[in-house]
Amino acid sequence: MKRIIILSLAAVLCTTASFAQSKIITDTLPSTTLGRAVPVNVYLPRGFEGASSNHYPVLYLLHGLYGTHMDWARTGGLQTVLDELIGTGEAVPMVVIMPCAGGSDVHHVQNGYFNVKDNAYEDFFFGELMPKMEAKYACGGSKGKRAIAGLSMGGGGSVVYSQRHPDLFSSCYAMSAWLDTQVREARTPEEKEDKLFITNQSVREHSALDFVDHADEATVSSLKTVKWFLDCGDDDSLMELSVRLHLGMKAKGIKSELRIRNGVHNWEYWHTALRLSLPFATRNFD
Repeated sequence: MKRIIILSLAAVLCTTASFAQSKIITDTLPSTTLGRAVPVNVYLPRGFEGASSNHYPVLYLLHGLYGTHMDWARTGGLQTVLDELIGTGEAVPMVVIMPCAGGSDVHHVQNGYFNVKDNAYEDFFFGELMPKMEAKYACGGSKGKRAIAGLSMGGGGSVVYSQRHPDLFSSCYAMSAWLDTQVREARTPEEKEDKLFITNQSVREHSALDFVDHADEATVSSLKTVKWFLDCGDDDSLMELSVRLHLGMKAKGIKSELRIRNGVHNWEYWHTALRLSLPFATRNFD
């Protein structure tokens, strides 16, 4: 009898511990805007119980060119890092939403976070992804409970989204951000239809640098309501873009934090950036 009681207690404790742990799940969101289903990875903190649980703050974490929704979990170590930071009190329990915005075949699969021909991704993000995910996972719902971050293409996407929708995000953390680019004229009709060419063109058309340079007084005032953090490696070819954006914002009186740390455009750098971005988002939630 004693053995049975011990085994039963062990089973209960094991089940409880398993239930209490954080997890990353892969969800799928059918989109009428895009005409396809979009896979989304979602980090759920320890103790999450669905719609009946507490209402959590949310971080939208965006991947880069060639990437998918799986990158932050598989390569970035998100679950391990966030569990540790929550455990030490450096980050609050939050939901992290990581949507897919591309793939490795960049010439045939459309990458990017902006509206382009046959791929209105920004409309999908704000019209479908955000409201549906926040309702389903009991998170966000207001500027003070919503942050955004990303690397490279996703870093640029997070900045532009925050520029165009400053009423929706409390903070923006951009890692090695692709904020602008030069695009030459397509030489052939085939090149003009190349998905990577279209992605480059969309980055140029949504230049974060131009946005600040052309911002009027009302726009500048709204940008000041977002907390900005630009983080880039000193040997990263995109470093100058972060510096230029920081200086452009400073000239307009928009406060931003800029960190140029030792590193290049790789996952070693973004893994350390993750440890800075999660506490930053936490500090700026309500």
